[in-house]
Amino acid sequence: MPRSRSRVDWRNWPAGAECPPRSYTHTITIVIPSPLHARFEQEVLAQAERLRTAVASAARPGAAETSPLQPAIAWMPYGPDAADACVEMAADLGAPAAEYSAIRRGVGVMDGFTRGTLRVRGADRVAFLQRMVTQDLKELKQGEARESFWLNRKGRVQADLLIAEFGDEMLMDLDRFAAAATVEQLRGFLFSEDVQIDDVTAATGRLALHGAAVLALLQALGLPSGMLEQDRSCAACTLGGIATRAVRRDLAGVPGVELFMAPDAVVPVFDALLAVGLSQPVRAVGWHAFNVARIEAGSPRFLVDFGREALPHETGVLARRVSFRKGCYLGQEVVARMESLGKPKQRLVGVRMQEDRLPVAGAEVHVEAAGGEVIGAITSSGPAPMLGSACVAFAMLKYASGEPGTRVRVAAEGDWAIGVVQPSLRFLPGGTP
Repeated sequence: MPRSRSRVDWRNWPAGAECPPRSYTHTITIVIPSPLHARFEQEVLAQAERLRTAVASAARPGAAETSPLQPAIAWMPYGPDAADACVEMAADLGAPAAEYSAIRRGVGVMDGFTRGTLRVRGADRVAFLQRMVTQDLKELKQGEARESFWLNRKGRVQADLLIAEFGDEMLMDLDRFAAAATVEQLRGFLFSEDVQIDDVTAATGRLALHGAAVLALLQALGLPSGMLEQDRSCAACTLGGIATRAVRRDLAGVPGVELFMAPDAVVPVFDALLAVGLSQPVRAVGWHAFNVARIEAGSPRFLVDFGREALPHETGVLARRVSFRKGCYLGQEVVARMESLGKPKQRLVGVRMQEDRLPVAGAEVHVEAAGGEVIGAITSSGPAPMLGSACVAFAMLKYASGEPGTRVRVAAEGDWAIGVVQPSLRFLPGGTP
């Protein structure tokens, strides 16, 4: 049944922040639940029982009786600003610190319901997309994947794509709310080519795995050794007896794998993953844990850190999405002119705060001097456990203000704090993403 609720713009609100002001909310009339809703609720109840048992077994004779806090799942709506419909995803499953730890030490299993899926078939699919998207797909082979942008004629980003070639078809991963428009736009350029493009989001179940032990976990369920060893690779496989297609994409500074399957297989695959019994922690994780990990790793998100008005040169991920060695594609003239003749008005940068104050997305960024001009805004932020919980953020700044080492003044927790622009979006050791 349709439900109404107040929608917090969660993308602009970090874990642990106080409730947002009323201006950050609006009413949603339709909330589409994920297939994992009931299973996540069961998992949280199981966590609560394990905690209760552990506390009871540790009690000393004569000690005061202890009642542990009960874990509770926090749900959040996901969808475009001012939309009447959204999907519902888990912010956390009652233990965000443990969920983050699973990503760094073991495996975090994340609901993929916010993602869209396009299927591209036909003998001319590679040649057609080569003329459409920003990445060079000419030499794309079975088992490989590429990141790319889909632009409009003005060179503005309309979708951020992960394109995986499986031999019999391609699968595209993109934001759920960009899928329908992207299919319609691409179909508009088809003439006599042997290409079929379909939005199969509703007919595809999705899970996302992030963690140091992802490959070990998948191999325990049947992934052949040697598959998915490289970032941006893909494979068709059987996991726990269920046909699955897997695409590796390392978004959190550790191996990451997107799983595609039939919708009714999501819960069985989820259960199989959690039942493997690795020595490393394997647990369901929500948005907050993943958000912190992907900011640390320098992975901006389309419709979160940059939107449909952004030029590729403004996104901070130009090198991973755009080839300057290929021929024409939609919006190519704008991209080439920007590369050879000019600079964008703004760019996405990483900012490390110099004080223990965390700015929220939307917070103004000023030049360092008191009363200085506004030069941009925070797009994502979080405390980085890998950096001793230092406050880090992505910010879209005027181009001239985005040079590494630039000190900026940021509104944070009701006061002003100094931040320093970093050499890249990535805060973890190891260079640019």
